[in-house]
Amino acid sequence: MDPLTLLLIGAAAMAALVVALFFLRFWRQTRDSLFLWFAIAFATDSATRLLDGLTPLSDDREPFVYIPRLLTFAFIILAVIQKNRPSQRR
Repeated sequence: MDPLTLLLIGAAAMAALVVALFFLRFWRQTRDSLFLWFAIAFATDSATRLLDGLTPLSDDREPFVYIPRLLTFAFIILAVIQKNRPSQRR
């Protein structure tokens, strides 16, 4: 990969990690599970992008790059569903 592509991948990984840390801070203040799930999702995205930049991809492995990204979006969907679910307490 050329240096500009690696720089952009690194910047995207860093940005996702910063967002994960912000959501983790909000979770520590409020203990709302929505913030925890979002922190996990963005940390997963950051790790995925970092691995994309550090490992060369062959044509055989390229489709497997999208599995962690699918997991990231699944965490976000799970967080939204959990937040909108009616409470069991009365």
